[in-house]
Amino acid sequence: MLVLLSPAKSLDFESKPATRKHSEPRLLERSSELVEVMRTKTPDDLRALMGVSDELAHLNVDRFREFQTPFTIRNARAAVLAFSGDVYQGLDVAERFDERDFTEAQKTIRILSGLYGVLRPLDLIQPYRLEMGIGLATDRGKNLYDYWGDTVTELLKDDLEASPGAAAVVNLASEEYSKVVRPDVLDARVVSPRFEDVSNTGQRKVISFKAKRARGEMAGWMVRNRVRSVKALQEFSESGYRFDADASTADVPVFVRD
Repeated sequence: MLVLLSPAKSLDFESKPATRKHSEPRLLERSSELVEVMRTKTPDDLRALMGVSDELAHLNVDRFREFQTPFTIRNARAAVLAFSGDVYQGLDVAERFDERDFTEAQKTIRILSGLYGVLRPLDLIQPYRLEMGIGLATDRGKNLYDYWGDTVTELLKDDLEASPGAAAVVNLASEEYSKVVRPDVLDARVVSPRFEDVSNTGQRKVISFKAKRARGEMAGWMVRNRVRSVKALQEFSESGYRFDADASTADVPVFVRD
């Protein structure tokens, strides 16, 4: 069983790492090709391509210019420690993972990435911003979905065969990132949990930042409890969420919180 997560725009390369364990991204050569493409871009190009401020455009021009291999713990950081957005606040590895949990996560969690394709939690990364959905043209096509093609899915397929538990993927990534995974190539069951909150007026809806945090909480809960089956997801109850059988389908289990 594998769990898919999106990366985060916000990064943390300053705090003390919760583990010294690390590994090298397996598609780093392809990442380096993308970096060479991005090094041809000006701040104005990045501002238009990414829809970011002038400050962020200059920051990311600098990041691509400073990108260097080989990756070491001196110039890079494990992905699960580097990303610090809502999903990773919910995952909360610094407070809730021990060394065995990091080992388990390395087997079962995969982070989809515009620059790195797919990452294991302990794969080292350098600071970057390159969202999967942007229209970056390369010699492989008009966007990053074309650039990665079947490569990400084929690697996930191999990882799924080697992972513990059921032959299923729990998709906790956003649509922007999960679109890079090609179901016909993956040839496995994909389950996409949905997290809803009930308003004061009784309406149920997905609230973006709360759902992101819940995705991280579910991923962390699965790691800590060594969840090995889709059915076991129904036991998830972090932060007050509960499984709603009536609202769920086989591949979209719904969790609701009052």
